Amino acid sequence: MRSESATEAAGAVLALQGGSAHGAFTWGALDRFLEAGLRFDAVCGVSAGAFLAVAMVQGFVENGTSGARAAMRRLWDSIGAAGAMSLVQRSPLERFIYGSDLSSNVMWAGLETTMRLFSPHQLNPLGHNPLRPLLEDMLRPQLLRTPGAPRLYVGVTDVETGAPVIFSGAEITVDVLLASACLPLIFPAVEIGGRAYWDGAYSGNPPLWPLLTPMPRDLVLIRGQPERRRGVPRTPAEIMNRLNEIACHTVLETELSALPAGLRLLAVDADPALADLPISSKFNTDAPFLMELFQAGRQAAGRTLASAGSRT
Repeated sequence: MRSESATEAAGAVLALQGGSAHGAFTWGALDRFLEAGLRFDAVCGVSAGAFLAVAMVQGFVENGTSGARAAMRRLWDSIGAAGAMSLVQRSPLERFIYGSDLSSNVMWAGLETTMRLFSPHQLNPLGHNPLRPLLEDMLRPQLLRTPGAPRLYVGVTDVETGAPVIFSGAEITVDVLLASACLPLIFPAVEIGGRAYWDGAYSGNPPLWPLLTPMPRDLVLIRGQPERRRGVPRTPAEIMNRLNEIACHTVLETELSALPAGLRLLAVDADPALADLPISSKFNTDAPFLMELFQAGRQAAGRTLASAGSRT
């Protein structure tokens, strides 16, 4: 892997997947890359990856690498604090017995059943989203407009056409970030400029094409979802989750197969850390669990750095 100056000269770009609470794995991997001195000319993210991309760029504009790492930590500290106010609260005994799995919790089981019976437009017609105040507190558009800031792209999915839509720079608002993380079974579609949008991962996980002009030397991809899962899903939630994962990965693999020759891909593998986690853990924002994922992400990025260094 190149040093800071060599990476800048080569033009590295960054692609960040989402994964709800599993995005803490992405945070850890990116934190390790920044610690190693990597710099990115551009970044594209969806869902939790989009939140991280905004925090990183804003922090970098304010105070370089240390600012970027601190901003990402503040974001995930805020997510953990918001999760402490969730309706799904487990007892210490449940945490001890079931670990990161929420499925044994009565409130979680009730919410899961309700989501299968009613659409979010029926349950939440006003579109309330607990992430809105967190993002309103985080987003500082003036920093995204700073000359010399890394180019920033956020992907969403147009509900009616199914096409990927990219918002960049000053176009990025709280509504854009909420749209990028809008899971259609949980939240109503987010309307922006008369169009309705869902999670960006459905049409690009994340989209890579915005990062390829001008052509970079290195494309760093941090996966926030497992590519493979052992066994056959049994419950409706497991089946729906696996279908979503397959659909999102298919979109990404199509783009990866068409990458131009000469572009080096450095991908962080999420499977060892995430493939065996229960589906409900994607909604587990307990601070200790988030920190476990953070450390797992740092370790995975360390392996990627070591492998890339051995090939340089």
